Amino acid sequence: MAKRRKAREVALQFLYQLDLNGDDDPIPHDEEFWARHPLDDDTHAFADALVRGTKSNQAKIDHAISQFAEHWDLERMAVVDRNILRLAVYELLWMADVPPKVAINEAIEIAKKFGTKESSRFINGLLDRIHKELRPTF
Repeated sequence: MAKRRKAREVALQFLYQLDLNGDDDPIPHDEEFWARHPLDDDTHAFADALVRGTKSNQAKIDHAISQFAEHWDLERMAVVDRNILRLAVYELLWMADVPPKVAINEAIEIAKKFGTKESSRFINGLLDRIHKELRPTF
């Protein structure tokens, strides 16, 4: 498995944990979480950046998701899907070094692994709309 895919999967697990516990700040949980999910330095750094970036921009990310998720309330989405979307939207809108196709494809593949049978289609459609409407041009 590629290092960045592993980082995304571990970041998803951390975001999922924080979401279920209603925590907005990953810092109090860092030591325990990373002790249970040891990674090499580069993979850890990328995963940690994803978690921190996603959490620090979560209000804007959630607004974007809600704006384009027709007939879907963010709180009623599956927790896994919601956090895959948050992670991918963070990559799409704040990580200029990640090509949009990569961010979307990674989210789809992770959804196939962790989500339901319908998750990948739902996530693909929503991320495609967000990318076309909101992605800044660099």
